[in-house]
Amino acid sequence: MFLHHRLRTLLYSQTPKCHLLQRFHHSFNSFSTATSDSSQQPFTVSYLTNNLGLSPQDALKASKRLRFTTPEKPNSVLTFFKTHGFSNHQIQSIILKAPALLSSNPTKTILPKFQFLASKGASPSDIAATVTRSPHFLGSSLKRIIPSFELVRSFCPSDQKAITSIIFCPSSISDIRMKPNLQFLLDSGVTPSSIYRLLCSRPSVICSTDLRKAVDEIKELGFDPSKYNFCVALLAKKAISKSQWDAKVDALKSWGCSQDVIFDAFKRQPNFMLRSPDKLNAVMRFWVEELGWDPSLLLAAPDLFGFSIKKRFIPRASVVRYLLSNGLMKKDASLVTPFYPSDELFLQRYVKRFEDEASSLLKLYQG
Repeated sequence: MFLHHRLRTLLYSQTPKCHLLQRFHHSFNSFSTATSDSSQQPFTVSYLTNNLGLSPQDALKASKRLRFTTPEKPNSVLTFFKTHGFSNHQIQSIILKAPALLSSNPTKTILPKFQFLASKGASPSDIAATVTRSPHFLGSSLKRIIPSFELVRSFCPSDQKAITSIIFCPSSISDIRMKPNLQFLLDSGVTPSSIYRLLCSRPSVICSTDLRKAVDEIKELGFDPSKYNFCVALLAKKAISKSQWDAKVDALKSWGCSQDVIFDAFKRQPNFMLRSPDKLNAVMRFWVEELGWDPSLLLAAPDLFGFSIKKRFIPRASVVRYLLSNGLMKKDASLVTPFYPSDELFLQRYVKRFEDEASSLLKLYQG
């Protein structure tokens, strides 16, 4: 109860005052002004190509969002990043994404964010990865970043776990959709522990504009929001475009699987639809063409699609076929069960227990 009370307090205590784009513009307004004055472009373009190594095309594009005619300010920004361990490639990536940073005062604008992240346990490499991935959050004020971090932190067991989430999706601590979407998930019955798993695996899902639609679709498929599989299904749905989803369904249908069977498999193990069509086809091909087994058995155990064909399917299938052909395994025994145990347990159950055949079975397994 205390946890839920604290979460709701954090959620309702932060009220966005304006649209994200307005906030972003306001945050950068103090140190950045875009210019269309062509007389200023030659120096800026020259600086970006000579000092940053940008291509003429990238330099021209970035220069449209910059205003400087002397190298002092951009030099101070580049020096700041280099002294904080950023590589030339990382600096290029940052400036391409947020060129206005070159017109900023790094001590006043950038350093406080670095210091805040470091105070929460972020290492220099963590900070570099976070900023390189999404430098725009540097334009937000600490008055916005700190409450957003605390909101993320309220679902995480430690500052370090919260930092890990932010490294995956730095924009989450400056995105106005984070707070209302978190509240929506809680109101929909999603547990704090499941939200934490979302924050660990794909926090961008929480900031998506169509989250409500995706949640409704997952509910319609019969998933219970209070169960962990609900979030797994949500991740799968959000990670796959409609064309990608259709391609995977078509791949499975080509092996004689009906759409109902495919959806049942998705409900049983949502992660299996994150496999590529090539992987789905490869597993099916080995199972059906090489082994001659029923494809419906695979769909009844969809997590098998996550296993390696070379390292797990081939050696274990060799043993199982030998056992079946020599009457050492019942004809009606489960064909999927042998693929689940650890290597050690598999050897105990399907190799070593048959003393007279153990040597032959081991050669098959290792071969």
